[in-house]
Amino acid sequence: MSPKHIAQIGYLPEERGLYKSMKVGEQALYLAQLKGLSKHDAKERLKYWFERLNIGDWWNKKIQELSKGMAQKIQFIVTVLHEPKLLIFDEPFSGFDPINANIIKDEILKLKEQGTSIIFSTHRMESVEELCEYIALIHKSEKILDGRLADIKNAYKNNIFDVGLQVEANREALMKSLAEKFNILSSNLEKQEGHLDFKVQLPSSHTGDILRELSTMGNLYRFDETIPSANDIFIQTVNNKENGK
Repeated sequence: MSPKHIAQIGYLPEERGLYKSMKVGEQALYLAQLKGLSKHDAKERLKYWFERLNIGDWWNKKIQELSKGMAQKIQFIVTVLHEPKLLIFDEPFSGFDPINANIIKDEILKLKEQGTSIIFSTHRMESVEELCEYIALIHKSEKILDGRLADIKNAYKNNIFDVGLQVEANREALMKSLAEKFNILSSNLEKQEGHLDFKVQLPSSHTGDILRELSTMGNLYRFDETIPSANDIFIQTVNNKENGK
């Protein structure tokens, strides 16, 4: 890297880095010019972003008058204002209510679609599911897993299926019959009369045996493979690491 590359990077820290006694507009202009924008260009781009995020009336407010989420919006704008090629976000949704978190998420996805490279640090696994293509799991400062999220999720599948079956016969007897032949992990006979809802783990990817069995019992309306979430994978990987596996 060289000094010129700094202008191609945008960094949004988790902790606010704004001057509380400065007005929003003054501060945004100052930070934009630090990134190499002229005052004129900075004003034009800030006008665009303030309108886009519906915060046009904040220009003369002081940072100390803003809520945590409002200040995060300003910090997001000054991070992306100079259109960097690389963005580094550290917990970008901190302080946001669900509506504003969704607005910023959509803006991040638009930047991604435009070709911006984004490094995203978070403890919120639901954000990883929504935004990330490639992940690295860090535990006690050590990388314990990395790769494409889709590939990792496929690698952690363990042949568990959610099954829904509409039946007319005695449900308890049918569940007992299934449990004698297959590894039933859980069941819910209280959910709805005439329905069997359960989870089953099969010994291999071949599902023909149980499908044939189920087809003789009633109307199969759900048979979905359970794909582990990023949160499940993180917990399992950390536990394996702690236990020396």
